[in-house]
Amino acid sequence: MTGRTWRRFRRRTHAAQTRVLGAVAIVVALLTWVAVSSKPLTSASPPNTVVRARSSVVDLADTRAPGVMPTTVRVVFPVVSLTSLAGSQGFAKDIEYGWQEKAIHTFVDDINRRGVAGRHIDAEIARFDPTDRAGMRALCKRWTEGDGAAFAVVDGLGAWTGDNQLCVAQEGHTPMIGQWTTISDWTNLAAPYLWWTGADQTALLDTVISWGRSSGALAPDHRVGILVGDRATDQTALHTVVLPALARIGITDPVVSVIPAGADDAVASVATKAPLAVQQFREAKVTTVIPLVPFNAFFPYLQAETQQRFFPRLLLSDYESTIQIGLGLVPIPYEKALNGQQGITTLTLGASDDTRPASDGGYNPGVRGCYATWTATNAPPPLPQGPYLEAQGPVVAWCQAIRLFARAASNAGHDLNHRTFVQAMSRVHDIDGTMSPTLTYGPDRFSGPTDYRVVRIHDNVPPSGRCALTWQKIAQGTCWVVEQDWKPLVTS
Repeated sequence: MTGRTWRRFRRRTHAAQTRVLGAVAIVVALLTWVAVSSKPLTSASPPNTVVRARSSVVDLADTRAPGVMPTTVRVVFPVVSLTSLAGSQGFAKDIEYGWQEKAIHTFVDDINRRGVAGRHIDAEIARFDPTDRAGMRALCKRWTEGDGAAFAVVDGLGAWTGDNQLCVAQEGHTPMIGQWTTISDWTNLAAPYLWWTGADQTALLDTVISWGRSSGALAPDHRVGILVGDRATDQTALHTVVLPALARIGITDPVVSVIPAGADDAVASVATKAPLAVQQFREAKVTTVIPLVPFNAFFPYLQAETQQRFFPRLLLSDYESTIQIGLGLVPIPYEKALNGQQGITTLTLGASDDTRPASDGGYNPGVRGCYATWTATNAPPPLPQGPYLEAQGPVVAWCQAIRLFARAASNAGHDLNHRTFVQAMSRVHDIDGTMSPTLTYGPDRFSGPTDYRVVRIHDNVPPSGRCALTWQKIAQGTCWVVEQDWKPLVTS
């Protein structure tokens, strides 16, 4: 549910935000880049599904080793084709999206200089169109079946999403490392082959409720609204995580408004329902709203709030990247709806893009290491972005995923097969991440991030000291202000 194309709205100047909004409008109009379709998920876990005891599930993985040769291991890296509609429109304004293949080669070559337990990574970069579901499934089957199958699939950017993850990991019994995440049902279904570099949404949403209570936004005497998509994944998150968590703190009657949220829903349908949701919340005197919707539903909801001049507190988060998306929509067009709103994130939001220590507002150790590797063989980014990589950008995202795969594959040893690999993944603890500070896995832990911080969306006009200065030592136009630093995610 999290981390798609629009997850990395960064600290931007107002002019850059305007360019971003042009791309946003294209995405909203075409609905070509929403991660999960609205069709019923036949693979979704029903309430009475029997889930295997995950304490030993890594030891039950098969011992196949497709793609493993005496000196190489074949790994697939899926990349959205820039000639596809989603690629050409969604990525057109960010130079780093055009560097993804260069990034994969750079970090794979760096790994291959040392080797992976005596082998080199044989990288297949697979370009795909995210709107072509049949084509994506055909690719999945090619990667996981037959003589040409790969050993693993590694998606650094979160572009291989939803049922496509299950096709690889659950159906194909092929290890997959991906950034896109949803609630724990997904990794239950695909265990032990699916491993996330993003946050498990069950823990994230439990943390949203806990933080909402401690901050005073959620209480039994407050009217709480939930804006939820009609997709099966959103409804599962609502009924299996959010409503039970609210009930545990005494909120048993939230106002729930369901809005179309699937990739196949017409823009007109979403635009019609959004004003009705705002009207429902306003009439119920809702003071706090928890959004459980993707971008194509969140955008028209904010528009409806603005039109009706109704601005409740929003509990934003990494769920469908609402806290990341929000920064890109301030000050234009939703200043009143979003400026000052807070959210929780497992990402390193709030820093600037440069090699200062993280304590001074710069790169964390993982990003600094990736940047050193990148600049050893590539020219730095040109101005106005340069000379530094985006701390939450595509290049360091690929670096994180590739280095994670290499760590586990190396630890699996020369006898590399599916079982030894997932056993090694379960022993990866406290390694430096890029998108998140550290990543930790276990036999029953398939999502790496362990901590969260609270950030506030801030329009820094007139300039103030609340935003970290850029590498040019100038004030950012907007930023995420860190309100509370890293604390462990809640696990219920």
